[in-house]
Amino acid sequence: MTTDVGSETASGRLGGLLRAPLSPRAWRDTTVVLAGFPLALAASAIVVTMLALTVSLAITAVLVIPLLAALFWLSRAFTFWQRARLRGLLGISIPPRSRLPREDWLRGLWTEARTKETWRHVLYHTLAGVTGTAGAVLVSGFWTLGALFSTILAHGWLLPDTSRIDRSPLVFASLTVLGLILLLAAPAVAANAVKVDIGLAKALLAPSRSETLAQRVETLSASRTEMIDAADAERRRIERNLHDGTQQRLVSLAMNLGMARTTLTGIPPEAREAIEQAHEEAKLALSELRDLVRGLHPAVLDDLGLDAALSGIAARSPVPVRLLVELPRRPPRAVETIAYFVVSESLTNAAKHAHAKQVDIVVEMTTDEVLGIIVSDDGRGGADPTLGTGLRGLAQRVGSVDGTMSIDSPQGGPTRLVVTLPCAW
Repeated sequence: MTTDVGSETASGRLGGLLRAPLSPRAWRDTTVVLAGFPLALAASAIVVTMLALTVSLAITAVLVIPLLAALFWLSRAFTFWQRARLRGLLGISIPPRSRLPREDWLRGLWTEARTKETWRHVLYHTLAGVTGTAGAVLVSGFWTLGALFSTILAHGWLLPDTSRIDRSPLVFASLTVLGLILLLAAPAVAANAVKVDIGLAKALLAPSRSETLAQRVETLSASRTEMIDAADAERRRIERNLHDGTQQRLVSLAMNLGMARTTLTGIPPEAREAIEQAHEEAKLALSELRDLVRGLHPAVLDDLGLDAALSGIAARSPVPVRLLVELPRRPPRAVETIAYFVVSESLTNAAKHAHAKQVDIVVEMTTDEVLGIIVSDDGRGGADPTLGTGLRGLAQRVGSVDGTMSIDSPQGGPTRLVVTLPCAW
């Protein structure tokens, strides 16, 4: 039974070997190799020439700059065509290169020249000319010589009748066998040439693991930025709707109830008490709504900036506040919003939990484009971000823009909160 299985396996392999020259994969691989040869050869010749010119004229910066620009542009074009060839003929998608930052022309050229991925692409086009030429020569040679030698018995009589050509049957039989071997080996040669082509493309054209991770981090950062901006825009929309709609209706209701409370003097005590209670409830609801609107997104922050917004909450604070704000320019909108809520939450904690008598706040932008916030109070201390949601929420807000937050609050006080927010975020 084992012998039969072995015989069937051997016969199957032999049948596959004999059918290989006629298989679609053999012709597909051959097409890939031969189609890529002229592109690889032309790209290699042009890239090597441009490199040689660039190196030879390196002492003249005026000529090197346009040569480098042309080299990188041609490299990108050849890379695009090679990716299209592999995708169209083999269905293999080589990931695109990581996006370069948008800069002016000269600075962008310098950034591209310092990027490893750029020179990997240049190296690919330099090597692809060698490997592509070698693969095309081998594949075409195996197919051509195989077809020529395997059929020599049919066309050997056409050879010129000279003494240098041996027309003996043994020579023709040997050439026929050699031709059949070349034909049978041609699919394997084409398949290996394609593997070399794909391997070289994946190694030098595809982003490396570190570049892929960096690109993913960049994508996630951009997505996070969009989500934060969308959430901030939604808060502003809700704040405007509440301010222009619900809050105005409550103001009108409170005014009408106040007028009724003042003018309706000859009504039963029960009705008067109900009006007075409704008036107080309306004023309380209006006050709570204003706090809610201010907590969603303060309108003054958009209109007048962070300095005015912080001055407003410092003036409303039940604890005396000394505020110093030094901003040479307005920070990004998201950073302004987070800074506002950091100060607002700190003042709330100082009044509600620390029972402080004085709060000092310093908000300034350092030279390295970082917004620094320092909030200190003389309260009883003991603030711990792990024990409450307020400080934990602040830490999450700060971390959403890659900021840092540290708090020093021993038992008995004082408490010192330090927050840094990158303004180049």
